[in-house]
Amino acid sequence: MRVFIFSLLSLFFFGCSNHYAPLKTVEKVDINAYMGKWYEIARYEHSFEKGCSNVSATYTLEQSGDISVLNQCMKADTWSKAKGIAYATDASNAKLKVSFFRPFYGDYWILILGEQYEYAVVGEESREYLWILSRTKKMDDEVIEMILKKLPELGYTQEKLVWTTQNQ
Repeated sequence: MRVFIFSLLSLFFFGCSNHYAPLKTVEKVDINAYMGKWYEIARYEHSFEKGCSNVSATYTLEQSGDISVLNQCMKADTWSKAKGIAYATDASNAKLKVSFFRPFYGDYWILILGEQYEYAVVGEESREYLWILSRTKKMDDEVIEMILKKLPELGYTQEKLVWTTQNQ
């Protein structure tokens, strides 16, 4: 009986963990510099973004310290918008919690960030979500190549990326 219980508990605990090393974020984010409009260059596809083009996210720091989030995309010739709220979970500002349907929050971890905040790669520990973001609608090929080379180190694969159409 003890063996059965031990096996069941082991299955529960190890079955619920992911097989990746802990995901590292950037060391520090200047939250004021991160605010503003970001264009989606690529993403892992999920139902809430299926069929989206011209995707952008705009972040605004509120006096409370929370971050107002406005996601927009073009879907079937109609603009779709989602408003949410986010907050940093620690002093690094690299790990945030974001909600579009409170009280449910998801992780938003800044994994790679350009020195001038010109691009960012955002994901979360399960590696089910990934976004490559830029301050411009088109990103330099050299920067894209650098990001793609770093994805495996983070436990991501470029094969799952969907490249976002951004009308110039």
